[in-house]
Amino acid sequence: MAEFTEKVKSFLNESKRVLLVTRKPGMKEFKLAAKITGIGMILIGTIGMIIRIIGYLVTGS
Repeated sequence: MAEFTEKVKSFLNESKRVLLVTRKPGMKEFKLAAKITGIGMILIGTIGMIIRIIGYLVTGS
């Protein structure tokens, strides 16, 4: 049980350290992240649609 509590304390200390270092992104950085996320979603959706069409053409149902 002592090992578990030590792991939890270590995790909380590391989390606290990360939160102290983080900062709010600027508008330019936010827009770039939004564009990359949008492109990724479109790309994954397109790949899924292509796989579904190929599956439909192969199985016929």
